[in-house]
Amino acid sequence: MQSLIWLAIAIPLASAAFLLLAGKRADAWGHWVGVVASSAAFLVGAGALLEMLGQDAANRATTVTLWEFIPGSDLSVSAGLLLDPLSITFVMLITFVGTLIHLYSVAYMEHDVARRRFFAYLNLFIAAMLLLVLADSYLLLFFGWEGVGLASYLLIGFWNFKDEYATAANKAFVVNRIGDIGLIIAMGMIFAAFGSLDFATVFAQAPEASTATLTGIGLALLLAACGKSAQFPLQSWLGDAMAGPTPVSALIHAATMVTAGVYLIVRSAPIYNGAPDAQLVVAVVGAITLLLGAFIGMAKDDIKKALAASTMSQIGYMMLAAGLGPIGYAFAIFHLVTHGFFKAGMFLGAGSVMHAMNDTVNMRRFGALRGVMVITWVTFGLGWLAILGVPPFSGYWSKDKIIEAAFVGEGWQPWVLGGAALVGAGMTAFYMSRLFFMTFHGKARWEDDMHPHESSALMTVPMMILAVGSAFLGLFLATGDKFTHFLEPVTGHAEHHDPVISIPVIIGLTLALVAVGTVLAWMRYGRADVPVEAPAGSLGTITARNDFFQDSVNRAVFQRPGQHLTRTLVYADATIVDGAVNKQARGWARLGEASRKLQTGQARSYAATMLVGVIVIALIIVVGGL
Repeated sequence: MQSLIWLAIAIPLASAAFLLLAGKRADAWGHWVGVVASSAAFLVGAGALLEMLGQDAANRATTVTLWEFIPGSDLSVSAGLLLDPLSITFVMLITFVGTLIHLYSVAYMEHDVARRRFFAYLNLFIAAMLLLVLADSYLLLFFGWEGVGLASYLLIGFWNFKDEYATAANKAFVVNRIGDIGLIIAMGMIFAAFGSLDFATVFAQAPEASTATLTGIGLALLLAACGKSAQFPLQSWLGDAMAGPTPVSALIHAATMVTAGVYLIVRSAPIYNGAPDAQLVVAVVGAITLLLGAFIGMAKDDIKKALAASTMSQIGYMMLAAGLGPIGYAFAIFHLVTHGFFKAGMFLGAGSVMHAMNDTVNMRRFGALRGVMVITWVTFGLGWLAILGVPPFSGYWSKDKIIEAAFVGEGWQPWVLGGAALVGAGMTAFYMSRLFFMTFHGKARWEDDMHPHESSALMTVPMMILAVGSAFLGLFLATGDKFTHFLEPVTGHAEHHDPVISIPVIIGLTLALVAVGTVLAWMRYGRADVPVEAPAGSLGTITARNDFFQDSVNRAVFQRPGQHLTRTLVYADATIVDGAVNKQARGWARLGEASRKLQTGQARSYAATMLVGVIVIALIIVVGGL
């Protein structure tokens, strides 16, 4: 089955092409084609996983060569797929959660006239992400990387007849292109250093490369990861991306696009292992982002944007873990997997609430929904407990491992990185509890025309399946450290190191901060009345509510200087370059105008001129003869 893993990409890709070309005659049933295609990709991945589990750990990497992508010359690249524990983990997450989102979308997009096209884009997204994680070279990975960017642009701007949705899609596309420059630069540096772009050759030679070379490559790869995974300082697009349909938000945030950056860092572990400075920068960027996302999440009243800020923060935890090196690689992927379940479940829960509340996203207009949307409340609640890290739910087993690993090291690093991770846990408890209580508890703050009700089974069943994963998946994978051992052939064996604070103390501090954050949120947003209109707030609240003025900073630092530079160059071109050419042309034109006056067209004038000429010549001869 492993040799057929290419079908996992080919089936949804073919389905996307079919749905785009089928025309209106497929509108009535085309969405089911999309669901079947995603399900088939999952079955292919499941078969490959079962075959892999039957092999020895040392023999669990299989390369499937498809064709010669670039034959001959100095750059010879085969298009091939690498199936190993890391890639199969992503295959299962993408296809399983993706299929549930496809199923949910059947009901969510039921009344959209372009539902067939929407499912084509979903299938394209799945195929591109699978290509990204299965590629056996940076070059083929880049094709999947760009495919994910294209699909996200199409899905975020799916309702592009609204200006703000089209603007959000453009913003996501442009910011991600900035990150893509990093990947292009990294590939150039990799080829210059190793003469190849395939993983096997690059990773085999990486230990022999200089630290400076590996550091440069690592920083360029980090730039790419920051763009795709919405990490500081390229996180400004993520909140606006909520303009797309809610299933898109679940797909992007849980199982696909924003996890691509984490995958890129962990896949490139042999490069980062030889570049400790680049590794440290990855960890610092993760720490900054997890706190930044938490601050933003505490100030948002839009339920989807609050969840988006949460994703930014949780991906920050994963990047922090990836920056810790061998002791953190597996924990980063572990948290990525559990996060895929509880974040997808909460996004679909948010869509269920919006579906019942006339597409309202303002949590200040919710409240008391637990009585009329019991299934949504329970499934969302399990995701909420998981992201808080309450034992025994999934987040406890994955996020707390990152916090413990962050306290390992010497000097200032464990105190700063571990402290950031610890504080982030308390902040997560506050802003996610704020979201949960504002939506499902307290007094009803609905508009008179709202009649909340539970969603249909096509929406609630995927939510229930994801809720089961939110509750028990972490415990299952953590038992006996089976998941970290499964990834060891890729991430390497990590020697045990004691943190600077004992593990029981770290666990106690984490749970205490989670409890404090939850209680504070309950007192303010669960027990007390929530104002329907947002108060003005402090300077910090206003700053966080406006995403720390990221757009203003980007405009001031990048957009406006670029505009001024462009206008200056246009003026210089018009006045200096074109001006010199045009002035020369006008000079020759005036010379022509002047010389044209000598040509009158009158025979008598020409005869007189000739006579004058003859006389002049005669005089010259006579005078010269004298």
